[in-house]
Amino acid sequence: MPVMTYLTTCHFDFGALKQLGPALKAQKVARPFIVTDAGLKAAGLLDRAVEALGVEPAGIYADTPSNPTETAARDAAAQYKGAGADGIVALGGGSSMDMGKAVGLMVTHEGPWEKYGGTQRGTKLIGAIPPVIAIPTTAGTGSEVSVGFVLILDNGRKETFVSPKLIPSVAICDPELTLGLPPSLTAATGMDAMTHCIEAILSPVNNPPAEAIGYDGVWRGIGQDMLERAVEDGSDRDARWHVMMASYEGALAFVKGLGAVHGLSHALGRIQDLRLHHGTLNAIILPHSLRQIQQAGVMQEKFVRLRQVMGLGPNGDVADAIADLNRKIGIPASLSAIGVKSEHLAPSLDYAVSDLATASNAIKAGPAEYEKLFEMSL
Repeated sequence: MPVMTYLTTCHFDFGALKQLGPALKAQKVARPFIVTDAGLKAAGLLDRAVEALGVEPAGIYADTPSNPTETAARDAAAQYKGAGADGIVALGGGSSMDMGKAVGLMVTHEGPWEKYGGTQRGTKLIGAIPPVIAIPTTAGTGSEVSVGFVLILDNGRKETFVSPKLIPSVAICDPELTLGLPPSLTAATGMDAMTHCIEAILSPVNNPPAEAIGYDGVWRGIGQDMLERAVEDGSDRDARWHVMMASYEGALAFVKGLGAVHGLSHALGRIQDLRLHHGTLNAIILPHSLRQIQQAGVMQEKFVRLRQVMGLGPNGDVADAIADLNRKIGIPASLSAIGVKSEHLAPSLDYAVSDLATASNAIKAGPAEYEKLFEMSL
């Protein structure tokens, strides 16, 4: 079984969940607090994690919302403190893993939470949090090895919190846990991972190792057709392994930044009434953002390499290829198809422009550029 140390230690392979008990002991966690969601509890994955703990959990929070909120995180943090817990097991997709990190922040820091988000100053204010062992059950966000988490604050902002202190102490990536994912969720989370890889590659920040990892993630997910295979046949173990690796790599890559796809996705994702899936938003917006970048005539050498790793010919169009992949795996064709309307732009525009991901977009992304991107995606 590969045990990789890159930003943090990751146990990666079928059966890796068995490493949960030893990982807790290594982190000297005697009273683990599990953060997960109701769907995983109903599906029996929570029971499997509890069995692998080796100790009784101090408490379980299984009410993580699809888009984690400050209110929910405060509730979970209060339960953590009340249980006398000394570490966190975050089991689930990006929402549960982000919630686990948010709980870690809240039990060791004082609010208001706005001061820790989105800025260099906020990053500097974040200190050590309890040990977090992250166990992804989807292959998309890469939160199990990422430096941040996203939380919808009480002020309405969908804020990104970033610090090396937020990287989980241990990641346990067991593709076995993804075998039951339905095709729609496999597609949405997989495209989240592909967006991480591609936006990180195109970010102008100079970090060749992270960029190389991003190319490998795109090669696995798209160039080798592993994402399409995983959607078509959820029991394809080889495809599940590679798609989870691509997700892991996406988070390693985006230490060099993301871009306007995430800026707009975060802004629209804060609309509580719509309850939009982050990965689906990214997938819909991505080809249009790529067209904006292509039309600007920048990053051409990166598009050459993207065509290579995606298996396209020298004249292939990366944006068209992503749109075609979306169609094949059942991603909705437009934002309007998932309930977004033209009137959602105005209240989202400032959030998108000021989002942390916007600063590392391949081209300038101001109000005019975001208006155009929204219109193209709608």
